[in-house]
Amino acid sequence: MKSVIAMSVSCLLLVAAAASAQTAAPQSPAPAAPAAAQPAARPAPRPFPADAKVAYVDLNTIATSSREGQAAGVKIKDLQGKRTAELEAKQKQLQSAQQKLEQGGAVLSEAARAGQAKEVERLQTDLQRASQDAQKEIQEFTQELQVQFQQKLLPVIEQVAKAKNLHFILSIADAGVVWVDAGLNVTADVIAALDAATPAAK
Repeated sequence: MKSVIAMSVSCLLLVAAAASAQTAAPQSPAPAAPAAAQPAARPAPRPFPADAKVAYVDLNTIATSSREGQAAGVKIKDLQGKRTAELEAKQKQLQSAQQKLEQGGAVLSEAARAGQAKEVERLQTDLQRASQDAQKEIQEFTQELQVQFQQKLLPVIEQVAKAKNLHFILSIADAGVVWVDAGLNVTADVIAALDAATPAAK
């Protein structure tokens, strides 16, 4: 179970990264395939061996494909967006104060310039602290969601293991496996069971 816990800690970070990547600028479309080209047929999934005692899951796929993982990723992305907007507003305040100081150098009195310089320094410190606080808040929030994800995921993995009478379910990403029978992949079973235990978003 230790390997499952360790991997699931990083899963939600990948979900958030994937969600952010979806907002990137669209790339130019790829050239159309020749009319004669036919898409390669996807091989049928191998059935799970009836006598198997070991299986594996792809925790990254569970995090990005399950309702629970996707919901957590959206929450992380929303918090990142809010804190980014706040930091951008503070950055604009700082830039405005810096511009005022630079442009008013020949007009402002010595006392006024000193006051404006202190204001710039205050805004710089405020921005730095706000950035550090935002990073800490996002990290703590992500860790909280990771714990919640683990608490829901591990019993589901155990449920699938018992249903298939398995001795082990390995995390394929960190199991050190160089080849494995694709029929031993129970990721879809875990996602289905996790989704069944997760209320659909309204």
